[in-house]
Amino acid sequence: MRMLKWLDEHIEELFLVVFSVIMVVAIGLQVFMRYVMGASLSWSEELARYCFIWLVYLGISYGVKKQRHIKVDLVLLLLKDKGKVILNIISNLIFLSFAIFVMIYGYGIASKLLTWGQTSPALQLPMGLVYMATPIGMGLTAIRIIQQLYKQIQTLLGKEQFEVKTEQERLLENEDGN
Repeated sequence: MRMLKWLDEHIEELFLVVFSVIMVVAIGLQVFMRYVMGASLSWSEELARYCFIWLVYLGISYGVKKQRHIKVDLVLLLLKDKGKVILNIISNLIFLSFAIFVMIYGYGIASKLLTWGQTSPALQLPMGLVYMATPIGMGLTAIRIIQQLYKQIQTLLGKEQFEVKTEQERLLENEDGN
């Protein structure tokens, strides 16, 4: 149970760090090989590109988990606490629909590529694995949205406290904390 709690709290962070390190090392190695050794690696840019793709889709899930995804705060400024929560629930339901749609169609594309056996030019990785970033990232995003929806509904029922903050409120809070 402890392991599941840790994974719930840190799964995106773990993979974001791993993919970032791989990407930086691959690009750094390519720069070293090209400018110091006078030779070039055929696979480093491809590996960095695929790590970046995974970073983007896992980053969406991380942004949702931290409530830092792109949003317009103008309407939130006009609403009180419960109104903010209700608006957030509506926007999360729309975002959840989008995430599920992208996850389903992304899985269809990735599975077709796995079936066809297409591989990447330099690393010979199955391209379906690269394309799996979409359904896996959006699946994690959907899970994070469902977790937030649960907390928001519990807040409306008075069983839990969930704060919806605008970016301005977050900035002011950070300034006061430093």
